[in-house]
Amino acid sequence: MAVVTAATVKELRERTGAGMMDAKKALTEANGDIEAAVDALRAKGLATAQKKSSRTAAEGLVGIEVAGLKGVAVEVNSETDFVAKNDQFQDFVRKVTSVALTTGDDVEALKSAEYPDGGSVGDKLTSSIATIGENQSIRRIKTVSVDQGVVVSYMHNAVAPNLGKIGVLVALEGDVAADVLEPLGKQIGMHIAAAFPLALNADGLDAELIARERKIAEEKAAESGKPAEVQAKMVDGAIAKFAKENALLSQLFVIDNKTPIADVVAKAAKDAGGKITLKDYVRFQLGEGIEKEETDFAAEVAAAAGL
Repeated sequence: MAVVTAATVKELRERTGAGMMDAKKALTEANGDIEAAVDALRAKGLATAQKKSSRTAAEGLVGIEVAGLKGVAVEVNSETDFVAKNDQFQDFVRKVTSVALTTGDDVEALKSAEYPDGGSVGDKLTSSIATIGENQSIRRIKTVSVDQGVVVSYMHNAVAPNLGKIGVLVALEGDVAADVLEPLGKQIGMHIAAAFPLALNADGLDAELIARERKIAEEKAAESGKPAEVQAKMVDGAIAKFAKENALLSQLFVIDNKTPIADVVAKAAKDAGGKITLKDYVRFQLGEGIEKEETDFAAEVAAAAGL
């Protein structure tokens, strides 16, 4: 049986809002599996909605760049936040992002591409690691484009121009003027940074994620003791609510908390007398989905000293 530590109990409480004893019990029953413990707590109604950005432990920078009708976001990881403040590292991320505009979404293709100062991006990455003395990696890339309209960028809490920890791109296809599309894209970009949509629309939500939510909803409905047909409606309602809250076009605009994003876009198009389609978006948050290994510093020191 896995050991349930104070650190994992603390993390589970932070992610779910559950009480200490409930969190400890859930972890014990889940044999230390924190994701299973989260699901168990939610099924029992002992947890608030799971935080979408649970832990963003990896360091580094997200870079974004827009050129014409195309934009790209790149995440480059480092071991410490100190490196992210390094001018050399920032210059590397900025140039790599620029190169990525021409290479597409494949990391290996980007590494093979020519770096502006000579050699390949991969060669420069190796050189940067050696010079700075800390491991670095190009984790992911995503490009968006439109045939007509604009791609708008937004960097939340930028540490330098187009560099930060949450980078957003909004692709607006349309036949209206840029002075209408740009501010609309900026507002939607701010919404995306804050609201963390998981897909553009409900059809784009990950099937495994929906299956997980359905299982939780079914367990919760079963505990209600209501007739099977009522339970089925409860489950369908829970899934519909989840989809509405996590698909960008159906999310309520953070500015007024009442208008769906799809309606915000439609109103802007009507006011401008043209057509506007929210075609695609990118939201890169530094380190999302990466868990940093927790270490016991005192134990490491003792081990190094042979104690």
